Amino acid sequence: MYITSSSASSLLRATRSKLSSSSSSISRTFSHHPSSSSSTSRTLSSSTAARSFCSSVPRWSHRFDWRSPFILRPQIRAVAPVIERFHRKIATMASENPFKGNLTSLPKPGGGEFGKFYSLPSLNDPRINRLPYSIRILLESAIRNCDSFQVTKEDVEKIIDWENSYTKQVEIPFKPARVLLQDFTGVPAVVDLACMRDAMNKLGGDSNKINPLVPVDLVVDHSVQVDVARSENAVQANMELEFQRNKERFAFLKWGSTAFRNMLVVPPGSGIVHQVNLEYLGRVVFNNEGLLYPDSVVGTDSHTTMIDGLGVAGWGVGGIEAEAAMLGQPMSMVLPGVVGFKLSGKLRDGVTATDLVLTVTQILRKHGVVGKFVEFYGDGMGKLSLADRATIANMSPEYGATMGFFPVDHVTLQYLKLTGRSDETVAMIESYLRANNMFVDYNEPQQDRAYSSYLELDLSDVEPCISGPKRPHDRVPLKEMKSDWHSCLDSKVGFKGFAIPKEAQGKFAKFDFHGQPAELKHGSVVIAAITSCTNTSNPSVMLGAGLVAKKAHELGLQVKPWVKTSLAPGSGVVTKYLLQSGLQKYLNEQGFHIVGFGCTTCIGNSGDLNESVASAISENDIVAAAVLSGNRNFEGRVHPLTRANYLASPPLVVAYALAGTVDIDFEKEPIGTGKDGKNVFLRDIWPSNEEIAEAVQSSVLPNMFRNTYEAITKGNPMWNQLQVPTDKLYSWDSNSTYIHEPPYFKNMTMDPPGAHGVKDAYCLLNFGDSITTDHISPAGSIHKDSPAAKYLLERGVDRKDFNSYGSRRGNDEVMARGTFANIRLVNKLLNGEVGAKTVHIPTGEKLYVFDAAMRYKSAGQATIVLAGAEYGSGSSRDWAAKGPMLLGVKAVIAKSFERIHRSNLVGMGIIPLCFKSGEDADTLGLTGHERYTIDLPSKISEIRPGQDVTVTTDNGKSFTCTVRFDTEVELEYFNHGGILPYVIRNLIKQ
Repeated sequence: MYITSSSASSLLRATRSKLSSSSSSISRTFSHHPSSSSSTSRTLSSSTAARSFCSSVPRWSHRFDWRSPFILRPQIRAVAPVIERFHRKIATMASENPFKGNLTSLPKPGGGEFGKFYSLPSLNDPRINRLPYSIRILLESAIRNCDSFQVTKEDVEKIIDWENSYTKQVEIPFKPARVLLQDFTGVPAVVDLACMRDAMNKLGGDSNKINPLVPVDLVVDHSVQVDVARSENAVQANMELEFQRNKERFAFLKWGSTAFRNMLVVPPGSGIVHQVNLEYLGRVVFNNEGLLYPDSVVGTDSHTTMIDGLGVAGWGVGGIEAEAAMLGQPMSMVLPGVVGFKLSGKLRDGVTATDLVLTVTQILRKHGVVGKFVEFYGDGMGKLSLADRATIANMSPEYGATMGFFPVDHVTLQYLKLTGRSDETVAMIESYLRANNMFVDYNEPQQDRAYSSYLELDLSDVEPCISGPKRPHDRVPLKEMKSDWHSCLDSKVGFKGFAIPKEAQGKFAKFDFHGQPAELKHGSVVIAAITSCTNTSNPSVMLGAGLVAKKAHELGLQVKPWVKTSLAPGSGVVTKYLLQSGLQKYLNEQGFHIVGFGCTTCIGNSGDLNESVASAISENDIVAAAVLSGNRNFEGRVHPLTRANYLASPPLVVAYALAGTVDIDFEKEPIGTGKDGKNVFLRDIWPSNEEIAEAVQSSVLPNMFRNTYEAITKGNPMWNQLQVPTDKLYSWDSNSTYIHEPPYFKNMTMDPPGAHGVKDAYCLLNFGDSITTDHISPAGSIHKDSPAAKYLLERGVDRKDFNSYGSRRGNDEVMARGTFANIRLVNKLLNGEVGAKTVHIPTGEKLYVFDAAMRYKSAGQATIVLAGAEYGSGSSRDWAAKGPMLLGVKAVIAKSFERIHRSNLVGMGIIPLCFKSGEDADTLGLTGHERYTIDLPSKISEIRPGQDVTVTTDNGKSFTCTVRFDTEVELEYFNHGGILPYVIRNLIKQ
């Protein structure tokens, strides 16, 4: 299914499917760090299955002999025949690998061997020495998986010749070692797998073929909300509410963990998926029964890139793509350019990793790195902790790159030991990476590597900053924040403007807060949240926040009670070192009690504001502010009532909470008045780098990681009490408002529907630039007057039980109604009016987007969407593609697309088209009131990736667009009506 010398052979290969996966992905997964000295992978082949069962080594034991009782046992019963078949397939594929002569032994220092590996140096090709480290991982995967069918020697040559081939948009295959899910994206993935089993069954196929063939980990972290804050009991209270709201979803996930082989569900209350991945799941190097290879992962969350900080190649994909990868389909990707980003110097005192990542994000956004890898190198690397690197890698989606990659070096090895990986495991990792030229030793002379472009940053030039008020790459130096804020108030409505009249900028809204007089003004902070794996994985900024709280408490400063403060760590380790340091009590004094272990405010689960605060904001049209240590601050995401949202380091979150406003110059204005009556400035409560380093050294200990992850899959009483059926086919409940059988395979036959154009389509929506998946996909709370609310009320769901859209992603009826339902949506058809409505062109009526779409569908009329640049930027969300498909959208015509979203549109059978350079809807005079015809051939063999197509309108306009099917395999998905029907048909044919 990859590009070859002729389009005919490409199409032939694209229609083939081969369920058997490579040696990196075919085995049944049980143990990551078992006691056996020769194995550090989680996988078991048939040669050790009996030993493993007899010794009761649990599936997910990374370094201890403990087990996950609700996941392990049913899988053990089912695994033996599967292992046997896969073992035979491995032997067959290994004999076919033309690079088998490059298998090399990796000796242990004390005798024996760690295992064997496919050696890059043994190829004796000088081009490999110039490859970026990130490209070497793609190369190793291609060599190891080369079977002259799914991966060919021609594919290997493309990667080796990267310096010449990356500019040609060539397609390559890639097989990730594992797949990572969180519950918001994981629920629809499991729903789709369950639905695919039903479809296989109805078409006469074997439904048991629908099973993950690579290790799949799903961490439940997106469901907890900050309902209770500023309370010692907040964690328990919020978890109880989480289970009340999500019991049905959680039971479904627990069913999935037993119904599907090779799937682990990490229960609620354990941590944030990316921090768990960094601290525990990441292997760096697999040892799969003596075959060594680099860890790699794709995840259904765009911030999967955080693992790149550990030297593990990982990035976000659509859940649709991830499902195909789970089912043994190789990933097709365009060989990316790699931006080399050289770091030098070191951060100045008082500058945090958050300041650094916001600076890097702005630099890379300006440079343009969409669809590219970014690889960091240089002398400055030794001055960055692994946690600092992970912070930068985490925000790859914000600067637009596929990956922000940090090759493994001594800092990586130190972190692996800190987080409890065994000495032998770390020794194996270092030995393998050195032997395969994938390890960076900055104590040795560095050979020049080739990059597609180069950037450089002196770390000493980074200054304290925050980003906002509406986008993560709108960095504001802290010293300029006050003037920037006033500029935002003055400027017209936009990414940096609120258009508040001068005479209204100084007004105050006075109100009563629990009997205490209170007031708000423009810029008042009403939410201050230490949240998100971006920062909670970094002990230096977390302990720094604790030190700020401590110093403020000692000087007599106190956060105002109407500021909703919260602390949501990404793992239990954070709690342990905050308690060890004695700093948690000072955070509690300022209202930053731990509220739960999940994403919370960063994904919009900020909970309600106090009614008196909410009324003061709404009734006085106050531009209220939220300050959070997250990675996203798009409008409408954090909370509907906070129009200004700023990303900041955890210490600055505490500082802004204390100040109570973003309208402050920290250098010149005091945060408050101390108990001695003197002014207290930020510099008075800001810890030195030495103080922070001392706290990290004394408080962050390896046994904290070991103890936390030893118990992670034991769950909690609420999870363990969930009762689930044992059937392999899911029994859909027609009355459920959480889990609903989707209509994707309704009336599906074995014959693909074929290619098609679009005729006389109406424009459902007409957008400008930077429409994000937060605008498109249902997210956040369900508005009381929305079509989704109407649907739930009609089914007896009380308004208080609506929950969030994210929690209802398993119900297509709710999600279709919530598509394009963002209250901040700017649709040109509404002539400046903001909201979740559109104009039904035939009648001129203003309707909710869902209602207009259903009217078009009932009349048999197709629709399209017009958009500007960066359409679909933000988090990877399946429903940003599934929703429009269910609404009847046949094509999106945009200036440019975000990488994952474009892929998701293709996966759901929607045609992505790009205007030609210099053109857009405005320059072409398109209003959205026209009807559009897209002239695509009806035979898939007549369409090629990236070809030009003609679009005409009913008023005589005609223009040329580029069709953004980027690979031959994407054309095949389109031919089948989407990726999932493609997979089902090919599995049945086998």
